[in-house]
Amino acid sequence: MANVTVIGAQWGDEGKGKIVDWLAERADVVVRFQGGHNAGHTLVVSGKTYKLSLLPSGIVRGTLSVIGNGVVFDPWHFRDEVAKLKEQGVDITPENLQLAETCPLILPIHRDLDGLREDASGAGKIGTTRRGIGPAYEDKVGRRAIRVCDLAHLDDLELQLDRICAHHDALRAGFGESPVDRDRLKADLAEIADFILPFAKPVWLTLNEARKKGRRILFEGAQGVLLDVDHGTYPFVTSSNTIAGTASSGSGLGPSAAGFVLGIVKAYTTRVGSGPFPSELEDETGQRLGERGREFGTVTGRKRRCGWFDAVLVRQSAAVSGITGVALTKLDVLDGFDELKICIGYTLDGKTYDYLPPHPQDQARVKPIYETIAGWSESTAGARSWAQLPAQAIKYIRRVEELIQCPVALVSTSPEREDTILVRDPFTD
Repeated sequence: MANVTVIGAQWGDEGKGKIVDWLAERADVVVRFQGGHNAGHTLVVSGKTYKLSLLPSGIVRGTLSVIGNGVVFDPWHFRDEVAKLKEQGVDITPENLQLAETCPLILPIHRDLDGLREDASGAGKIGTTRRGIGPAYEDKVGRRAIRVCDLAHLDDLELQLDRICAHHDALRAGFGESPVDRDRLKADLAEIADFILPFAKPVWLTLNEARKKGRRILFEGAQGVLLDVDHGTYPFVTSSNTIAGTASSGSGLGPSAAGFVLGIVKAYTTRVGSGPFPSELEDETGQRLGERGREFGTVTGRKRRCGWFDAVLVRQSAAVSGITGVALTKLDVLDGFDELKICIGYTLDGKTYDYLPPHPQDQARVKPIYETIAGWSESTAGARSWAQLPAQAIKYIRRVEELIQCPVALVSTSPEREDTILVRDPFTD
């Protein structure tokens, strides 16, 4: 199979950026197909760190990068991210980056609404990044979004502004806010249009032509399967579908184009923000995992919650996303533990579950069932072959494979792209 789809199989922050960067060297095109600039990807290349949130990870390598129609696009953030990468020596031009003409725009009014809702929710906060992602998707589904192609037709925008302002004015009034400043919004769009429009292309056509020519396409997901609006821990989820199937609808290629589905999985579990987390450790062990794994959000800087590996959730993610193989990241964070635990099931009111129940109150009350496995004292940091791994680390990996019912294709042992053990090649298997 020529194509590869990379998705997170937990709650995001699994290390997708490094894996996509590692694969991008052999890809012809890298495509972002959902989410927005709430997704943080950190790349470490030759000791230099790049932090991306909207741009596809392949851009650092100069690989043709595409922002698909399934993404919600903040044009002002895009301009800032392009400028930041230019300072680091990465030039982004219409020759190496294409933007779907049909991408919905994230507007200042979306950021306003995101913040107003969170502030008013009290204990019911979802834990959004306040970047307007959810409200932008709502306007897309409500058929009132302003899209990239509209930037070339600003003189014809009045009817669309009528629709979007009617909706947002009513919401803003409920929060005691003034109506949308239409003139300011139009001026903001006019100011950014000339920067954005050179990147706007019919990317579905670009991608279909690439596929006909046998080019290798790498689809890059944002967030993780457990944040999927349908399959995640609702309502503590993102506002888009994060499963592998979205690569098709979010890019303009048919479902057969997904190819090898590579699920990225940490050797333990983390989560940012609110929501259930059955294997969470609120003790010294959780603190140790967080410190060793440097668990702070790329986008928000928020401290991540940490816990033992939850095989139940990853098995569920693999099933709903059709994962072909997983990339196990941050194995080195587990170095030095005398023993490790893996969640293999849950109990709730005397009943045992081998999946996470759907209701949020049940999810919050389940208790993990743990299996204990011996740890290892040797270092795995920087290992690039099985021979360099401690025997007990290999046993841990093999047990993870058994429990999630999915083979390990890659093992990552540090943030450096070359510190990777290749078990199965996603581009050729």
